[in-house]
Amino acid sequence: MEALDIARWQFGITTVYHFLMVPLTIGLGLVVAALQTAWVRTGKEEYLRLTKFWGKLFLINFIMGVATGLVQEFQFGMAWSEYSRFVGDVFGAPLALESLLAFFTESVFLGLWIFGWKRLPQKLHLATIWLATGASALSAYFILAANSWMQHPVGVEMVDGRAVMTDIWAILTNNTLLVAFPHTITGAFAVAGGFLLGISWYQLWKRRRDGIDTVDADGRVVVGENAAIGRDRTDHAVWIKALRIGAAVAVVAFAGTAITGDLQGKLMFEQQPMKMAAAEAACHNGTAFSVLSVGDVGAKDCEDVQTLIEVPGVLSFLANGDFNTPVEGVNTLIPEYQEKYGTHLPDDPMYGEQAGQEIDYLPVMSVTYWGFRIMIGFGGVAAIAAAVALWVTRKGTVPESKWLMRLAVFGILAPFGANSAGWIFTEMGRQPFVVVPNPSFTGIDNVFMFTAAAVSPGVSMAELLFSVISFTVIYLALLVVEVRLLFKYVRGGVPSAMPELLHASDSDDGDGDGTPGTPGTPGGRKSDDVLDFAY
Repeated sequence: MEALDIARWQFGITTVYHFLMVPLTIGLGLVVAALQTAWVRTGKEEYLRLTKFWGKLFLINFIMGVATGLVQEFQFGMAWSEYSRFVGDVFGAPLALESLLAFFTESVFLGLWIFGWKRLPQKLHLATIWLATGASALSAYFILAANSWMQHPVGVEMVDGRAVMTDIWAILTNNTLLVAFPHTITGAFAVAGGFLLGISWYQLWKRRRDGIDTVDADGRVVVGENAAIGRDRTDHAVWIKALRIGAAVAVVAFAGTAITGDLQGKLMFEQQPMKMAAAEAACHNGTAFSVLSVGDVGAKDCEDVQTLIEVPGVLSFLANGDFNTPVEGVNTLIPEYQEKYGTHLPDDPMYGEQAGQEIDYLPVMSVTYWGFRIMIGFGGVAAIAAAVALWVTRKGTVPESKWLMRLAVFGILAPFGANSAGWIFTEMGRQPFVVVPNPSFTGIDNVFMFTAAAVSPGVSMAELLFSVISFTVIYLALLVVEVRLLFKYVRGGVPSAMPELLHASDSDDGDGDGTPGTPGTPGGRKSDDVLDFAY
């Protein structure tokens, strides 16, 4: 293993872990904003409870997302200084906008939302969560602008070996970005929908298990009540509404990811044909989509791959929108890449131990092939499960089956897996480039960078190994903390976010938002909950 390999593992581990937080933060934040809007408009108690419960989980995830995201920027200078030098003039603008405009706005208004309960007028307080979550989406846009430029560099010219920005508007309206952003946002909603569905199913199942809710002869729910533990009739309304909202969001989000994914795929066939050929294990030109291929899909020559199941015409449709135009395969593309970009890396010290080595233009096909299918498969399974959940819960509750409950809870992981697999596919599929060359028709085909040239020359393998081990250990510790916090509040149900439901005072000294007691001290009780500061 070389320094380059360790640097890539480090960035991959930290990025994939951070990206677990991103879609949930964006999707759940916007759902919370919509729930609070429903409460302000209708005044219904269940919408207030929904807002506070899911808002608490949103805040836990947001805090962990910030903690893990800060590492990303430091890695550019620590392990990828040559890459930073190459893209710095381009990335400076969108990343500065992300930090100074989007993240600043997000943090300020999220703070106002956290501490503004019962201190700000209802509509003004509602505006703070919309501004905060809107800024989260805007932050994603600027980050994707930088990443999309790596996938398809535009708006620049080469000056002394560096990409110098000439058109910020071209970067912010990159066609790769314009399809990647809605694909990412709909993926975030898929994660949020699955999150709501799984947790709400668990809560409804608990009510069935404990005998609070029963069903009549027609299978319709008979809502019970145990106000002493905060599980009254409104509690049932909270969970059935959250489940059905989550299921509906998941189904619509999958449709959105499918549409935007198709557009993104067509662009990839045009801009990064090798990535898509590897994703299909398409060694030869053709029109058929591979449902299942076997053999050594990691082989460099692609000769040992055999397609067992294929659907004629589908690959051509994904690439070109018709069913009969042949798509170039790996064996055709490799000579084209070699002719354009060379057969060996330059014998230059900047390439370190990689200098002069033969360039392998075929990405790790096992990663691209299965990553592409995991992304689609997990997304499709999550959507089908959500549609089934809508049907199963049409009579107001969930079945008593413990195994179905466990399946629903574990189903939360499916959209997370789809998002992570898609991200890994996108990033691994552009190898051996860290900045992918543009197709020649754009006129700037010379703007590209091999990954081997991007790593910091002054960082030793031992230093990189120490840092990757350190980051992995710290991230595992953070994962344990987040999972424990989420489990704690999920098991506690709505009272974990609104303890006043269990410790209500005889009088309501609130100021009209429907929550008795003072913030953080429901019913006059001094709180020992470290997260009670939120409300």
